[in-house]
Amino acid sequence: MTSKLLNLVLALAVVILAIELTIAKKETAAQPQATDAATALDVIAQRTSVRAYDDRPVETEKVEALLRAAMAAPTARDSRPWAFVVVNDRAKLKAIADTLRGSRMAAKAQLAIVVCGDMSKALEGSGRDFWIQDASAATENLLLAATAQGLGAVWTGVYPGADRVKVCSEILNLPQHIIPLCIVPVGYPAGDVTPKDKWDSSRIHYNHW
Repeated sequence: MTSKLLNLVLALAVVILAIELTIAKKETAAQPQATDAATALDVIAQRTSVRAYDDRPVETEKVEALLRAAMAAPTARDSRPWAFVVVNDRAKLKAIADTLRGSRMAAKAQLAIVVCGDMSKALEGSGRDFWIQDASAATENLLLAATAQGLGAVWTGVYPGADRVKVCSEILNLPQHIIPLCIVPVGYPAGDVTPKDKWDSSRIHYNHW
């Protein structure tokens, strides 16, 4: 093979390699990555209350991801007045379902996370009740993290119902300074779930009512 022909072959090989690398790069970029399987706005739109679950166990790492998301929530003066009780004991889940009507689905859930306010960490004086907003923000983060991981969950209220707070506290043996805000049953959805479109432009006002 002459040197001129060899140079031509090498040049052609370089061009082909460059084309293949470009195609491979585009294909890789087009594939969804694990970290962006769903955008934040997608997850928000897809979140819905899921009250029926199948028998598949929820992985430990996914439970931790829920709790990490909850603790990433905003909090007044960074006080973080929250605490979480993960309930996966079947007897306790049944007790919750049997005594708290709004949490009946806990009986079939793989677990429930009880989001609580820790009054030892709450702000003093007039800012004390900000714990409710802080724990609520943590709960919403938890629900969104559940949706992002393919899990189903539902927010069931406890506080401020005095009877519900008392029953929940007794089942979980909560100390006096811990107030249960809500119970979030968690599991893999049994069947397809369809989120509601709650957009309503009539609820929006700019600058004045």
